Amino acid sequence: MFSKEESTALRKEFWTSFGKSFPRKWLLYNTKIKGFAFKFQADTKKALVCLDFEHPEDMANELLYDQLLSLKGIIESEYLPDVIYNDDYELESGKKIRRIYVPYEQKFSIHNKNTWRGCFEFYMKIMPQFELMFYEYEDFINQAI
Repeated sequence: MFSKEESTALRKEFWTSFGKSFPRKWLLYNTKIKGFAFKFQADTKKALVCLDFEHPEDMANELLYDQLLSLKGIIESEYLPDVIYNDDYELESGKKIRRIYVPYEQKFSIHNKNTWRGCFEFYMKIMPQFELMFYEYEDFINQAI
């Protein structure tokens, strides 16, 4: 069991190590679509790469999510075969959002440094596929709102 301070330090070290090991400018929040962001997630039980829909207006989230849902076959066949669509994803805070994501299937904990390298490699494989899909279909996605 880790203290809050130890856990915070490990999280910081995890993200710093990722950035130093794989320096790259990611798209993440720079989609130019409000509340539409790519994210890396990691905690004590799981890691994933996701696209979150958190526009302040729920109708915009729904329209954007539906637009990506219409691309599901293409996304699965050409970019992310293991992608999961969830229109009712609950964050740790209890907030419900729409999320499209790919989970890291190996055993992982941000508290276990032995699992970090595999997670970093997973991030480097999956996020570029998300970005490539976005750049390819950016105009189509923007038509939703």
